[in-house]
Amino acid sequence: MRRIALTGGIACGKSLASRYLNDLGVETIDADDVAHELIPDPEERRRIAAEVFSDPEKRRALEARVHPYVRARIDGFFSAPGDGIRVAVVPLLFESHWDRDYDIICTVTSDPETQISRMTATRGYSREEAVRRMAAQIPVSDKAARSHYVMRNDGGEHDLEAEVAKFVAWLKSR
Repeated sequence: MRRIALTGGIACGKSLASRYLNDLGVETIDADDVAHELIPDPEERRRIAAEVFSDPEKRRALEARVHPYVRARIDGFFSAPGDGIRVAVVPLLFESHWDRDYDIICTVTSDPETQISRMTATRGYSREEAVRRMAAQIPVSDKAARSHYVMRNDGGEHDLEAEVAKFVAWLKSR
């Protein structure tokens, strides 16, 4: 089975793209959802996030504890019996150097100002917090340059839905 990853920057639309993939019969696993299994309480996750996004050393220490569990769950997802297309949604694919583990990488991109607008509108972040979160990741343009396929998400939901359908058609043609 081909190992396919979907990645992108914060607030670029990975979760929505994942839902559209599911609607088209593509199985997905989301690294963030797997990580949330370890810290199920949303308040605790917010407290930890605020702490680690302001301290790179603490962020690396947290990732060292969480990433092995996430990686094992994703490996199990791809090795489970079945056929069809399976995609792992891995926001920190390049940051964690997991890109080597995938046959195909798709990045969902958005303009940085669009990302900031989404974070302030839907997540309640201040502009400064949104910028800090973005700075903790590799720029979306760099992720796109290292990917096999790129989906732009600066329009509405229907635009992204159409992009996902094109991606699935592209996967099926390969």
